Amino acid sequence: MSFPRKRESRNDMVFNPFTVLSKKPAAPTDAAAKVEAEKIAIEEERVYRKGAATVKDLIAPSAMRIEPSCVQLGDLFLRTVFVITYPRYVSVGWFAPILNFPATMDVSMFFYPIEAGIVLKQLKNKAGILEAQIIAAAEKGAPRDPIAETALRDVESLRDDLTQGIEHFFQFALYVTLYAKSKEELDKLCQNVETLFGTKLIYTKRVFYQAEQGFNSTLPVGNDELMITFNMNSSPIASSFPFISSDLTSDNGILYGINRHNNGLILFDRFSLQNANMVVFATSGAGKSYAVKLEILRSLMLGTDVIVIDPEMEYKYLSDAVGGTYINISLASDSKINPFDLPRPTGGQVSAEDIIRGAVITVKGLCRLMFGQVSTEEDSIIDKALLETYAKKDITPTSDLSRVEPPIMQDFLEVLEGMEGAGNLIIKLRKYTEGTFAGLLNSPTNVDVKNQLVTFSVRDLEDELRPMAIYTIVNFIWNVVRSEMKKRILVIDEAWWLMMHEDSAKFIHALVKRCRKYYLGITTITQDVNDFLTSPYGQAIVTNCALQLLMKQSPASVDLVKKTFMLTEGEKMLLLESGVGEGIFFAGNRHAAVRVVASYTEDQLITTDPKQVLEIESAKKEFQEQMGK
Repeated sequence: MSFPRKRESRNDMVFNPFTVLSKKPAAPTDAAAKVEAEKIAIEEERVYRKGAATVKDLIAPSAMRIEPSCVQLGDLFLRTVFVITYPRYVSVGWFAPILNFPATMDVSMFFYPIEAGIVLKQLKNKAGILEAQIIAAAEKGAPRDPIAETALRDVESLRDDLTQGIEHFFQFALYVTLYAKSKEELDKLCQNVETLFGTKLIYTKRVFYQAEQGFNSTLPVGNDELMITFNMNSSPIASSFPFISSDLTSDNGILYGINRHNNGLILFDRFSLQNANMVVFATSGAGKSYAVKLEILRSLMLGTDVIVIDPEMEYKYLSDAVGGTYINISLASDSKINPFDLPRPTGGQVSAEDIIRGAVITVKGLCRLMFGQVSTEEDSIIDKALLETYAKKDITPTSDLSRVEPPIMQDFLEVLEGMEGAGNLIIKLRKYTEGTFAGLLNSPTNVDVKNQLVTFSVRDLEDELRPMAIYTIVNFIWNVVRSEMKKRILVIDEAWWLMMHEDSAKFIHALVKRCRKYYLGITTITQDVNDFLTSPYGQAIVTNCALQLLMKQSPASVDLVKKTFMLTEGEKMLLLESGVGEGIFFAGNRHAAVRVVASYTEDQLITTDPKQVLEIESAKKEFQEQMGK
């Protein structure tokens, strides 16, 4: 009777576990369903991405070939150069020549900090060894070893700095990967870079059977697969810092702008260089006149006299604001300048004959602008007629030039009328003495330039007369400059007018070369860069300017600017992408990216924005009406 009961009990024991097992797949939990759903989503994402293009696919080369000494990446060849040893001393910015080298390269630096306790222990042992060597040599009567003594001093100095926390210790790795289009070009490039390192007594090696590791070590992922380091403290490591910029801050001078590299101030005195000349190149609306007017305003505050040739009446408001003299030169204007004026130089013994000869040469240049093409015979007639014109007013090598009255253009015409072969010249000249242009060059000088700011406006002149008028004005200014030595700046806006003609370009070039002796700095401004730089005199003017300001350039002229000023590709792109008031400022051999800044008051005085000018005029008119009421 008991057997069946045991069987039943056995069936119960088997049945219960089976029942539990059979329920699990029948009713899955929420966690299992979630895991299954994630697996499905991941698989779907994998399938989708397998057929989709990524950024890696777009930038990756078509193929990569690893050779013992280089890596071929698509159609480029690359090789890594690593530094193995440094000299005892490196100067600040020693890495700049390598960074500025005109080649495509990637640079990686790795810093591995070392605990000061470990280094101090090693330095203590090293100092003990060196002291023992020096003492042993002294006991033997051997001559002193300067190398061991220098090493001991360096070790002790480093121990002191590490103990005081002034210095820290690192293992420093420096790798440079160079790119070229062929193996031959890559070999030459590597040799040039190694030579640059060698000039600093820094020795390098090229990777060999580690080309891939070198390439990976200079990728922007922070992996050092070469692990070739050099023990170095923080001071020399800091001198290797790659992000350096030229510092153009000095104790004297005016503020030209903000250094865009480090937000420092660009303070400079143009008269502290080998010459005080400056050239400004920019497209229309880039802010070149704004920058120059800002320099004028700040130079006036330091006591510098400024003379401006204004072709578009842009400096009128500034001149009125500071109490300057504004002279309008036009056919109908009462202000006249006589091109036959003589300079009266002081401070040296200059013969009257030399002064007369120089005046004749200057007026001959003006005559070529007036007459156009002049034959050799006509040139000789002009030369003789000019000498007789001065002699007509008793201006000879034996005269006292301080008491004479210079001739005018009418006197020159009367002399030509009495000479044979001058018929064609007389016909051309009468237009300037009796015809349409008679009011420009045929009167004695009556302008007063005894002011700190003097501006000559030629806006109301016809385009045909502008080169002659500017030539005459510049010659008049040159005579004034030579008569009294003072600290002066001459601003020639839209100078390309003078570069259009050989005689006026030659005159400006001679002026730029000689002005330093008379404490004069010439600022040449132009927006037509191609016409200016393609002139041989334009290139020479740039060479004789210690200051250069390059602002936004047009794509048509930027290549010529890059070649003339030896800019890097990055600096070229900076000029193309610069905003208003931004550019590159050159001072001697140094240069930096600049942003011209002005205070609110300065901006109100010098702005050339038509909208802003109208707002200022409207506010001024409203204020005057209120004051009248």
